[in-house]
Amino acid sequence: MSDQLVLSAETRERGGKGASRELRREGRVPAVVYGGKEEPLMIHVEEKLLMKQLMTGHFMNSVVMIDVGGKKIRTLPKDVAFHPVKDRPIHADFLRIAKDAKVQVAVPVVFQNEEASPGLKRGGVLNIVRHDLELICDADQIPDEIAIDVTGYDVGDSIHISAVTLPKGSESAITDRDFTIATIVAPSAMKSSEGDTTKDEGEAADATEAEEAKGDDEA
Repeated sequence: MSDQLVLSAETRERGGKGASRELRREGRVPAVVYGGKEEPLMIHVEEKLLMKQLMTGHFMNSVVMIDVGGKKIRTLPKDVAFHPVKDRPIHADFLRIAKDAKVQVAVPVVFQNEEASPGLKRGGVLNIVRHDLELICDADQIPDEIAIDVTGYDVGDSIHISAVTLPKGSESAITDRDFTIATIVAPSAMKSSEGDTTKDEGEAADATEAEEAKGDDEA
């Protein structure tokens, strides 16, 4: 599970572009805490500390305790905006959450036991359709990643969400279909030697991916 992070902050009395630019010149990042049936709280945090936490790789799916003058607010990061040229954080949004709350997060997937996949051993390629999964989790049990075992998968096989065992307290946010996470496809050399028998399978996988992406956008 992702570690709980702590981020010290100070309140800011003035909003607007001018006040925000002044804060950034001082090495601070304007931010806001909202939700929880409370008024939004305007804060600013230290840029170096925010960058350090962003570099953990799991900042966006970790519970972050915002410490404002000794009062800690349980939050989940919702958005961090970056400067288009300097790649520095320029604003952050945090959502208040209760200790027993359910939250929706994007959790990265990793693939294990590739050496035990007949398709990959024969030179097949792991075509990743989804690099992360949208999950609904207990706020205190957000997984760092979802491990998917590819043991036994051959060329032409697909890995669907129904084949994945999710951690306790987690469930897929997409429940209306058994969507594809990855497929095992043949490389060009294998297609040529076997008379391109996997062409239709590859086209079907591409069509499935496009249809699922379209469905997510419409949702």
